[in-house]
Amino acid sequence: MSDAVTFRPMTEADLDAVLKIEFAAYSHPWTRGIFLDGLGKYQIWLMFEGQQQVGHGVVQIILDEAHLLNITVKPENQGRGLGLTLLEHLMSRAYAAEARECFLEVRDSNTAAFKLYERYGFNEIGRRRDYYPAVGGREDAVVMACTLVD
Repeated sequence: MSDAVTFRPMTEADLDAVLKIEFAAYSHPWTRGIFLDGLGKYQIWLMFEGQQQVGHGVVQIILDEAHLLNITVKPENQGRGLGLTLLEHLMSRAYAAEARECFLEVRDSNTAAFKLYERYGFNEIGRRRDYYPAVGGREDAVVMACTLVD
């Protein structure tokens, strides 16, 4: 990473840029409506490298629990540690909001994400059968959890 990584909360004005990254990164991306609905309910953070938006993440906080709903790094910027940087920021913000545990679901086939979450400290706690839409059917989700620390 050559330029400094910075973060800021998403606004409605950022929606087109977020959707461009989301649609480039996923076969089944979040929709405009999901992001719009989430603006009032979730913490949605944008990640920048210099002036370029390179990712975004969404965390829901309910009392002392966080749920990581979305973490996305622009495909051409993947593989350089930005996913971990974004995850660390999101977990730090969740902790600051008094969350002490975090849960997530990850596609069974998404080994890169699974390894990222394990590296951070998440552990598999279960599975959800046929949770995700997939090309040609449905795909299981691995449910993971970790304890958040300061």
